[in-house]
Amino acid sequence: MRKYFGTDGIRGRVGDPGVSPDFVLKLGWAAGRVLARHGNGRKVLIGKDTRISGYMFESALEAGLVAAGLDIRLLGPMPTPGVAYLTRTLRAVAGIVITASHNPYEDNGIKFFSGSGDKLPDALERAIEEELERPLEAVAASQLGKAKRVEDASGRYIEFCKSTVPAGLSLKGLRIVVDCAHGATYNIAPFVFEELGAETITIGVEPDGFNINRAVGSLHPETLQEAVRSHQADLGIAFDGDGDRVLMMDAQGRLIDGDVLLYLIAKDRQQAGCLSGPVVGTLMSNLALEQALQQLDIDFVRVKVGDRYIMERLKADAGLLGGEPSGHIICRDRTSTGDGIIAALQVLAALAGWEQTLAEAASAVMHYPQELINLRLESPVDVLSLPGVQRGVQAAEERLAGQGRVLLRPSGTEPVVRVMVEGRDRAQVKALAEELAECVRVEVERLIR
Repeated sequence: MRKYFGTDGIRGRVGDPGVSPDFVLKLGWAAGRVLARHGNGRKVLIGKDTRISGYMFESALEAGLVAAGLDIRLLGPMPTPGVAYLTRTLRAVAGIVITASHNPYEDNGIKFFSGSGDKLPDALERAIEEELERPLEAVAASQLGKAKRVEDASGRYIEFCKSTVPAGLSLKGLRIVVDCAHGATYNIAPFVFEELGAETITIGVEPDGFNINRAVGSLHPETLQEAVRSHQADLGIAFDGDGDRVLMMDAQGRLIDGDVLLYLIAKDRQQAGCLSGPVVGTLMSNLALEQALQQLDIDFVRVKVGDRYIMERLKADAGLLGGEPSGHIICRDRTSTGDGIIAALQVLAALAGWEQTLAEAASAVMHYPQELINLRLESPVDVLSLPGVQRGVQAAEERLAGQGRVLLRPSGTEPVVRVMVEGRDRAQVKALAEELAECVRVEVERLIR
């Protein structure tokens, strides 16, 4: 068990323990000490999204790392996958992103990348936590690190994004609405699509430190939907605050989620003869994705929710593609982490090759209705071990008759069990989910009494 690091770095409300200026200062120092021992070099990159607290934490990290003797390269606002890419290409020992991703501006967090652009190994995270328990001691003045800004960071990443699609790809004739969530893609994504020839209409590109993810971006697709319709665009693209998620909208205003985007990329890779290993989804991936991939004879496997687990399975099985319904899509043949801009580009390249609209291509995946109920528990209970709950799950699965799924998933961060039912008939799915949630509630109360 780790004290500070979760499955995706450190995150919380600004000012709380673990997300305070003094803690982040010491975190920078502790990380610097560990990286100096285990890394090959002294250079560390720091990028951030557009939250007001990013300035404060950027300075704190810089001071801590310099005190540990490491040199800093400041990237400014930069999508999380952009930091991963630049960490690799600038031969840094590590990259750090100050972001709380899709959370509101009141939250913030710290993510680390290794020198290869992957998530920092668990062993190094544990070593950093051990170092945090020691008193902060700066290196001698002669060994202190230095800091400077990377002036062309955005341009480098824009060129990399464009390099992930065929050189001859032209988006000329396409009218695209791009929603950057007032986040880290605001000064990157519009230029990528414009330079490839698209007519680009932008929303969510005026960050003020407080409006990140507010009524825009992939968490609020209704804003993109309205813009696509009002501008009579061919499609829309929405990112989250740090740019590692993407959702799309077809010309009719229908949402195209991460499951469908993953299918389109997998189909294109298969047709090009360059798909290897299984496609990796999560427990929340829609059954329609699994069945659509089966129709193409593409293997599909599920893992726990979280891009860390997707990446672990991809590496274990030599796979290239994985993702979540939220739009966090990993294309390992293009980059080392989930990247919203690159995933969107892969879809656009596929559509160009097929000479199809997004609506036409996406019609191959017809989602099963899902009903998700979050049931709050008064005390921690191993719900899945309760015989009454097991009988309830079995009964629901029998009524679905092989045409759906039942999933009970305890939350990893709060006393909540998530009850999900998926099937062909929306009314049946809703009824079964409510019945199963009530079964869980009754069985938990019986156990507590």
